[in-house]
Amino acid sequence: MIKVMSFNIRYGLADDGENHWEHRRSLALARIRDFGPDLLGLQECRDDAQADFIRMGLPDYHFLGHHREGPGGTALEMAPLLFRRPSFRLLDTGCFWLSETPEIPGSRSRGSAYPRTVTWARLACLPSGTMLIYVNTHFDYEPPAAIDENARYLRQWLDRLGPQTPLIVTGDFNADKDSTAYRLLTGDGGLIDAFRQVHVAEEDETTFHAFGRPEEMAPIDWILVSGHFLVRDAQIDRTRRGNLFPSDHYPITAVLDWKV
Repeated sequence: MIKVMSFNIRYGLADDGENHWEHRRSLALARIRDFGPDLLGLQECRDDAQADFIRMGLPDYHFLGHHREGPGGTALEMAPLLFRRPSFRLLDTGCFWLSETPEIPGSRSRGSAYPRTVTWARLACLPSGTMLIYVNTHFDYEPPAAIDENARYLRQWLDRLGPQTPLIVTGDFNADKDSTAYRLLTGDGGLIDAFRQVHVAEEDETTFHAFGRPEEMAPIDWILVSGHFLVRDAQIDRTRRGNLFPSDHYPITAVLDWKV
């Protein structure tokens, strides 16, 4: 089985008062350790003391991240992926930008507020050697047209891999499940929403909560998989300590098995 987690950990310099990174970082790390993912996709992880804390706290994981670049202090933000060294062997890895010029660092799709990256890794599962590609991303937050563009660029890249390629995709997609972006990734023979494989559509799928603000809640973090996988379980971890949250997003998890 393969345990997967996607978790937007909220950038460490944000002025979040009692939920500042320095107060919640141990809780965030504890949620990761408690689930023990084989594959972990993070979003809003800055390549400074925040990333150092994650690396030091997860010594059994290989950390692959790229600065999204662009102007200003957000250039150090990453959407890194991590994998457990005992579970996988790295065959290849790369990064591209969600734009018309994906190979140009810092490039962005039309109308996007910030550059957005996709980090990927081709991995051999141990001990079987079965290959999969794991992808982690963080779409822009405005406007909807830019989010849709992000989804189109990602879907085009995934389609080029061919239907024979086992895929696992995690991310903060900044769109709900009625959106064009969701349909672009899951429709027409696309990927499967792991959470909806084991839960009815009417069930609460909220992942973003803005530190407990009901009016902000939305199901924007997803784990998507190709048809090569059977979803054994999928959950949203809503653990908190009083008014202290691990992030302004809840981590989402899935337990996968290979189809025979």
